[in-house]
Amino acid sequence: MKNNKLTKSNETERIAKKLSRAGVCSRREAERWIADGRIKVNNVILSTPATNVSEKDKILVDNIPLPKPSLTKIWRFHKPKGCLVTENDPKGRKTIFQILPKSLPRVISVGRLDYDSEGLLLLTNDGAISRKLELPSTGWLRKYKVRVHGIVDKSALLKIKDGIKLDNFKTGPIEASLEIQKGTNAWILIGIREGKNREIRRIMDHLGYPVNRLIRLSYGPFQLGNLKSGEVSEINKNVIKNQLGLMHKI
Repeated sequence: MKNNKLTKSNETERIAKKLSRAGVCSRREAERWIADGRIKVNNVILSTPATNVSEKDKILVDNIPLPKPSLTKIWRFHKPKGCLVTENDPKGRKTIFQILPKSLPRVISVGRLDYDSEGLLLLTNDGAISRKLELPSTGWLRKYKVRVHGIVDKSALLKIKDGIKLDNFKTGPIEASLEIQKGTNAWILIGIREGKNREIRRIMDHLGYPVNRLIRLSYGPFQLGNLKSGEVSEINKNVIKNQLGLMHKI
């Protein structure tokens, strides 16, 4: 009887997924790199990301052979205020990749924190995992400590628990509680399960409480803890197994 099951060497996957699993870039970056002519498959410059490749194909990135996927690793990073979560900035502003330890391999961030925000940012060497952890489908709560200007009305925080409409979209549920009011400034604890661009700042602006400091405390089960600003700490592989079920790669 003919065996129709593909062997491992014949299994194919999209080139962008292949590149992200190798930890060289995210899938979105892979599409840009292909458009820039940086990717070759079997010595031919790739022109479209709609390409499947197998283990037999020779893949080059900037004429350098694509490395084999490494074991999945995740790091906690305490992002300081005043730096961008991007490779390069056209305006010349500082990025996290300029301040990360040189001992780290090439890493990809799990989501972003904006320039003026600080706190927990997860980093990984696995582009596929980065994408997976960014999705709201994980159900993970992301907690923030937010300092705002104004005298906070606790009832206003209760009214946003089911989400609010901002511009052209409605937010998901919002957990918000007043931690402390000190003069005309207050600290609010906020929990959301997805994070669109500057969402918390826009929520607080909507309520009339402009944000003057924003710190991410946790991302799902991973905590900022006592990690100091600019510090990086690798997450134990057993913790990753328990939380993500990555038994096949760790």
